[in-house]
Amino acid sequence: MTENNEEKTALILLGCPQVPVQTSMALYLLHSLKQQGIRPVIAGTTAARKLMEVADPGRYYVSEMTDLDDAIDAITGKERDFDLCFVFIHNDSGIAYAGTMAYISKARLYALLFGEHAEDLAGEIEFPCEVVAAKAVHNPMPLKRRLDEVMQQWAAVSKQ
Repeated sequence: MTENNEEKTALILLGCPQVPVQTSMALYLLHSLKQQGIRPVIAGTTAARKLMEVADPGRYYVSEMTDLDDAIDAITGKERDFDLCFVFIHNDSGIAYAGTMAYISKARLYALLFGEHAEDLAGEIEFPCEVVAAKAVHNPMPLKRRLDEVMQQWAAVSKQ
């Protein structure tokens, strides 16, 4: 978490990259966070991290990456925490990861639900978080629009 004048940080959790929009939306989110002066950290499965490495070979957006379980262990062990946490969700295990983050982290939590069953999955969330859901599988624009709305609201509140 941010202490006094330290920069703000955001954790982006990426699960199995089965749905195509995850990688492009993660890169878009990294861009948006950096534009706001927030340092993003990617935590993901091996496949998700490899896709991010290939998509950003110059590490322009991806500055720090770690294993998903290692990030959770660090937060649980009170070694690290974040100001914001964005969990990409397209199945039940994504909801479980978001639920875990809701209980172990002090970060403001955003559940980014996408895929064919985004709305159904959103109904399963029973923990405190901001839900951003859109039926986006191949076309990232529905999720991008929803995320932009939430980010604009968050930016307006954080400037007050």
